[in-house]
Amino acid sequence: MRLFSSLYARVMQWVRHRRAPWFLALLSFAESSFFPIPPDVMLAPMAMAQPQRAWCLALLTTVTSVLGGLFGYAIGWGAFGLIEPWLQTSRYWEAYQTAHRWFAEWGVWAVFIAGFSPIPYKVFTIAAGVLQMALMPFTIASFVGRGARFFLVAGLMAWGGPRLEATLHRWVDRIGWAMVGLVAVGLGWWYWTKG
Repeated sequence: MRLFSSLYARVMQWVRHRRAPWFLALLSFAESSFFPIPPDVMLAPMAMAQPQRAWCLALLTTVTSVLGGLFGYAIGWGAFGLIEPWLQTSRYWEAYQTAHRWFAEWGVWAVFIAGFSPIPYKVFTIAAGVLQMALMPFTIASFVGRGARFFLVAGLMAWGGPRLEATLHRWVDRIGWAMVGLVAVGLGWWYWTKG
């Protein structure tokens, strides 16, 4: 059943749309302060589909992500009391507490690590505002961490380019169904161990 290949073709068509960079910028900004979906999901196919624009797309993603991080910092600094009850009941509360521990142990390096890794960067931006971390080191660490991540993603996708796009198109259904199978096995194992 070729469910994933038609979805993949549609996504590759969307990422070539003339307004796609605007959506990428908006997603990058939002993800750094409140939105759960990382910009890599748009950046990777856009860089693969348009390898000649990969570095510009990585720069756009980095700049708007850092601006979103500054917005997250402002939320933590000035409006944390409003979001704290929601945060305590969300899946991000543990990550928020981890951010506090990391800041106490590593300081500004925690921002760099969160910016580069798949750890929820938004939690660290809010925590940095709550703790009133110095703004300049926060901004520099965000630029370096986010930039390293997004330029790496864009570079790898641009390197693969049309050849990688064609290969993925050929294999996307098998990969998609394998992921569905892995999720089903994981859920089954989780229910079995809990029961």
